[in-house]
Amino acid sequence: MKKFKYLKLSKTKKLRFIDNYFKKKLYIVFLHGFMSDIEGKKPQAFLRFAKKNKLGFLAFEYSGHGKSSGEFIKGNISSWTLDTKFIIKKIVKKNNFILIGSSMGSWIGLNLFKYFKKQIKGFVGIGSAPEFLTRLMWNKFPKKTKRELLKTRKILIKNGDYEYPITLQLIKDGRKNKVLRRKISSKIDVTMIHGQKDEIVPVSFSRLVLKVFSKAKKKVVIIKNGDHSLSNQMPLRIIIRELHTIIKNII
Repeated sequence: MKKFKYLKLSKTKKLRFIDNYFKKKLYIVFLHGFMSDIEGKKPQAFLRFAKKNKLGFLAFEYSGHGKSSGEFIKGNISSWTLDTKFIIKKIVKKNNFILIGSSMGSWIGLNLFKYFKKQIKGFVGIGSAPEFLTRLMWNKFPKKTKRELLKTRKILIKNGDYEYPITLQLIKDGRKNKVLRRKISSKIDVTMIHGQKDEIVPVSFSRLVLKVFSKAKKKVVIIKNGDHSLSNQMPLRIIIRELHTIIKNII
């Protein structure tokens, strides 16, 4: 495993990342999901792929995630997008890159087009979940849960073995980051990959992302029996194959 590094944002804030440095090469930038980190199988597989193909690579943890500093409950889509913008400017610099966004990472990826439109040469979504805070959480919460959140400003949501602290400020910030009605005119390859048996984010979300791109070469890949994370060997092979196709069209 590649050694983790830290990038200082301020005296009290630092982000943990892994990278594969190349001065003038295409980069792959991986954006992980909600309450995730960069110790999983996906970033490690993409790092190996980048090394093998002599490409740059960057994966990092948003503030409040993994071993990056900051409190998770104080973060939101806006602040995590700014973390991403900052670290790309510091590590990827002026190099072109392909974005891979996993779940919430896809949402943050869509936010990045306003900053790096000319540098982004391809976009891959894995179980994409843009606007999930409104569409999959708030809109589906029972009235009792909504009342509790409005009163206490923080609730715990259980999902399988995990508990997610959801704050009112996070929900409100999500509403400020609507991306699905935007139009992005980049003429790039956009591939959405989604598990057919994803029980967290419906496949329809990947199709909604494709509608955002008005001039892209678009594709959706549904992985039979695939779950939300798509971290097993077979889905990873499919994702890397799709990534390879995009790179061949760029280089």
